[in-house]
Amino acid sequence: MTFHINPIRIFIALSFCLTTTPVLAADDSQIINLPPSLQHWETTREGVGFAPLQGDRFAEAYMAMVHLPAGLISPAHVKSATMYGMVISGTITNIALGADPDTEMALPAGSFYKIPAGLAHISKCISDVDCITFLYQDGKFDFVPVSQ
Repeated sequence: MTFHINPIRIFIALSFCLTTTPVLAADDSQIINLPPSLQHWETTREGVGFAPLQGDRFAEAYMAMVHLPAGLISPAHVKSATMYGMVISGTITNIALGADPDTEMALPAGSFYKIPAGLAHISKCISDVDCITFLYQDGKFDFVPVSQ
């Protein structure tokens, strides 16, 4: 018997199992529905938007919607926690610092990505439209620039 592992289903299941502190509801026994019109976006000085879904990103594991403006290229950086993401709209790339540029892969809507903790990388929104991703990070948020 052959088993096919679907990383997207695993990601979604882990996202809900591994987070601990809900931001949106005090009662975990209730269904949470959050259409885009009710998501509260916070924009960083670099222009990156975060709409929290669950957890406090500065204190613990969290889930959020992330908005990257079209054409954005992040500086090389690392994070202390592993990131799992799914592209909702636009096209992004994530490449390890020092990797062969020919290995950079365009990730359109529906794509999944994982960036291990401590891996220096660069992320880009390469589409003509802004990029939106769903992000789960298994620890608190940080952004530590590294030199290229």
